[in-house]
Amino acid sequence: MNNEKEALVYSGQVIEFVAVANELCSFLEQASGFSRPDFVDKTRKILPLLYYKAALLPRTGPLLDEAAEKFVSEEDWHAVHDAILDKLGRFNDYPEVFDPVVKDTEDLVGGSIAENLADIYQDLRDFVMLYRMGTVELMNDALWECTQHFEQGWGQKLLNSLRALHNLLHGGEDLGEDEDEGKDTQKGDELPRRDTENWIFTRRKKNWDEEEN
Repeated sequence: MNNEKEALVYSGQVIEFVAVANELCSFLEQASGFSRPDFVDKTRKILPLLYYKAALLPRTGPLLDEAAEKFVSEEDWHAVHDAILDKLGRFNDYPEVFDPVVKDTEDLVGGSIAENLADIYQDLRDFVMLYRMGTVELMNDALWECTQHFEQGWGQKLLNSLRALHNLLHGGEDLGEDEDEGKDTQKGDELPRRDTENWIFTRRKKNWDEEEN
C-alpha cells in the first residue's frame, strides 16, 4: 500500500499540478507588483491551466485520522484578498449572470474576483505547504483534501472568476489604472506596501531555499 501511495503522490499528474498551484500562489502573493491589465491577463491565462491540471489528478482516499494542518491564517487570507481588491478596484465585482441585457439589474447576485482568488489561494497554499513536507501520508491526504475542495468549492469559483476576467478583457472595458486608485484620498500618498516577511509561507520558503543552496 505504501509503495502504491508513494507512486501516486509522485506521479506526473500530481507533480505538474503542484507546480501550477505553487505558481498561482506566488503570483497572487505578488499581485501588487503588476499593472491592472497585466494582472488580469496573467490570471486569466493561469486559471484554465490550473483547472485542467486539477481535473487530471488521480483519485485517492485519506490515510490519517487527524485533519491536515492549516498554514494560511485569516490575516494571510485578508492580505492576499486586499491586494487583489486594491489592484482590480471597481472591476472586482461581477454579476453571476453574464447577459448584456440584464447584467446591470439590481436583482442579480454579485460575485467578487478577489474573494474567489483568495479562497483558491488558501486551499492551494495549504496543499503546497503540506506536499513539500515529503511525507507520503501527509502528501496523500493533502491531495485528497485538495481534490475534494476542487470538486465541491474552488473549481466553481475558478470558473466564475475566469468568466469575469474574460468579460473584462473582451467586453470593451478600459482597464487602465485610475489616477486616484491606490492613493490616500486625503494626503495623496501611495498606500504602504504590505510587509509579508512574517507570513508563515515566506519564512518556510526562505528555509527551503537555504537548504537547497
